Amino acid sequence: MKIFTSKQFQTILVPVLLFMLFFAGMAVIQFASQDMPDNDGFYHIKLAYLMRTEGLKPEFKWLPLSILNQKEFYDHHFLFHVALIPFTFGDLRVGAKLAAVTFASLAFLAIWLLLRRQRVPLAWLWALGLIGISDAFLFRMSITRAQSLSLGLLVIAVLWLLEGKYKWLAALSFLYVWMYDAFPLILILALLHFLSILIVEHRFEFRPLLYVGAGIALGMLVNPYFPYNITFFINHVAPKLTDATSVRVGNEWFPYDTGQLLKNSLPAFAAFVSGALALGLSGRKMDLRTTLAFFITLLFGLMLFQARRFIEYFPPFALIFAAFAWSPLLADPEPAAVEEAGFRPWNFLRAYLSFIILVVLVMASAIKSIPAAQKSLNASKPYNLYAGASFWLQQNTTEGERVFQTDWDDFPRLFYFNTHNTYLIGLDPTYMQLYDAELYDLWVNITHGDVEQPSKVIASRFHSRFIHTDLNHGDFLRQAEKDPGLKEVYRDDQAVIFEVILP
Repeated sequence: MKIFTSKQFQTILVPVLLFMLFFAGMAVIQFASQDMPDNDGFYHIKLAYLMRTEGLKPEFKWLPLSILNQKEFYDHHFLFHVALIPFTFGDLRVGAKLAAVTFASLAFLAIWLLLRRQRVPLAWLWALGLIGISDAFLFRMSITRAQSLSLGLLVIAVLWLLEGKYKWLAALSFLYVWMYDAFPLILILALLHFLSILIVEHRFEFRPLLYVGAGIALGMLVNPYFPYNITFFINHVAPKLTDATSVRVGNEWFPYDTGQLLKNSLPAFAAFVSGALALGLSGRKMDLRTTLAFFITLLFGLMLFQARRFIEYFPPFALIFAAFAWSPLLADPEPAAVEEAGFRPWNFLRAYLSFIILVVLVMASAIKSIPAAQKSLNASKPYNLYAGASFWLQQNTTEGERVFQTDWDDFPRLFYFNTHNTYLIGLDPTYMQLYDAELYDLWVNITHGDVEQPSKVIASRFHSRFIHTDLNHGDFLRQAEKDPGLKEVYRDDQAVIFEVILP
């Protein structure tokens, strides 16, 4: 007795094989280095570990002078951290890297599902093109952050928009709010869907907007961190969306230069241009799905020119747009037709031409992009950066004692190695600036070496007895060496620790 029909077997086998290929491709990139490709991954995997060992809402005491202080803390990646929990058993570094590979593979599988459900010929081959669409995209997908799952959810949102599953969209929007603070993106997709229907079908379709809006509103109100999630969004996310903050944040909020972008994402731009070419060759009116994919790709392309962090969205949607645009011109290979017409080279080539061209393009782009992504990952900072300094602080300070850092983005690694202490600033400099702008400006002046004998100010205003600095803050180090109130108590090739010794 047959357990599976041939069709059922293919339905199960194809996604399993695709996931394995995606996983293998991303693992080749991820494990090209033992190091982790980004600072924030240290914070995410350690917080997930604390959620497993201390409860889903651990008391977040590590940034008391920020809007993420213990009273107002809002985990704006809550469901992402929940998803990370299974990877916190054993070595956290390995777990974080495996999580990044797994989440990226799931996002890629979601894109295959979208193409398959939309009956795109050679959907599996188009999906495999993600492994070569952009080396910058592959590098970002290798980071243990929420962007991979965010991409997957947005792709599922597009699928359900096209299939009219609006109630499911409401549930997805609710989950998105709990997972990642980029949830306004799903509302923008619903708006672009409304616009696409208006252009293509000349009618108003408000239901997706209403369902998505309702899901977002419910996710904000029925939230384990209500009402601090709302104040966090108003204070932090909204200024980012409107570019209303003057505080310098990470490089990801700044754009690539044109040459760099063309170098690291040429296949993505080629896919977008080819999609436009396909529309001209088909001679048909754009259908709803192609119009929607075009608008989404254009949106993320414009966002990418403003901030490099959107590299995780433009390339995959450029590929989706190309797949939709070429769909009317392509066909799945038909072996039976070749046999019926006689196995001749011309018949074979005509039947398999689309397949051959796509295979060549996918392989060529992968050969280009994978080594480039590996090179970027190999340039990551050492995994054990600040491990020695963190261990010294843990052994020589009282529990909860606040450490003054000279760099805000050192926090994730310090937090990863040492939750014994609390810290001054971290994750985003605006968190401290929004909490106390005057104190933040004073911190900036001290770290830039603009304050003579900083020990007095550090003790009186920041209430810190120990200072952690890397070796790159030369101006601060020169002031510290001249300050009789500071004593160097630890140094290695990565960091220096000073103790305030005021009488």
